[in-house]
Amino acid sequence: MPFYVRSQLVVSRVIAGETLIIPVRKGVGDLASIYSLNPVASSIWQALQQPIRKEEIVSAVEREFAGEREQVELDVNNFLDEMHSAGLVEPVEERVHGVPA
Repeated sequence: MPFYVRSQLVVSRVIAGETLIIPVRKGVGDLASIYSLNPVASSIWQALQQPIRKEEIVSAVEREFAGEREQVELDVNNFLDEMHSAGLVEPVEERVHGVPA
């Protein structure tokens, strides 16, 4: 089962409580592609600082926000799929420093 982590080709900042993600291409931020995250997506993004399994993200979101597990799983899956398609999140097979999954 893969781990997920933020791409190294993005910069993110929390400004006035809002998480903003900016893809960086050729050393310049692509200002046409700034992503603004809602609180649930921001929580998922924070979890992606280090490689993490999808199930761990679901559990973290479930602890932080009210909601049924099925809906949380759907939201996490949708977020990861969208962010992966945009090149903002990458699946990896191992945790940092070569510790096997």
